[in-house]
Amino acid sequence: MIGVKLKYLRTERGYSITQLAKKAQISKSYLSYLEKNPGTNPSLQVLTKIAEALDTSPNYFMEDTGQKADKPCSQEWINLLRDGLEEDITKEDLEEVQRYMAFIKFKKSH
Repeated sequence: MIGVKLKYLRTERGYSITQLAKKAQISKSYLSYLEKNPGTNPSLQVLTKIAEALDTSPNYFMEDTGQKADKPCSQEWINLLRDGLEEDITKEDLEEVQRYMAFIKFKKSH
């Protein structure tokens, strides 16, 4: 399902595979693979890059796919946060993450 949504949004935004791959900083062959194999699940890091390049959230790709996390906080999320803290993450960046987490919590409760 991710591949179907990816292709739809990419074409809706007017990007070619090459343009989106460059903007998201991933290989165009992998982007093409994701579109042609809808059951493929990219890493959270790749999904985030694609979502940002398309001006959406990673959640857009996961909605209505029936996929649920096995754990409340996966090791992949922990690693992503750790990597972010080692980089030049600003207070504003962390506040944005906090707002997003609050949104997810709100969405789950309604």
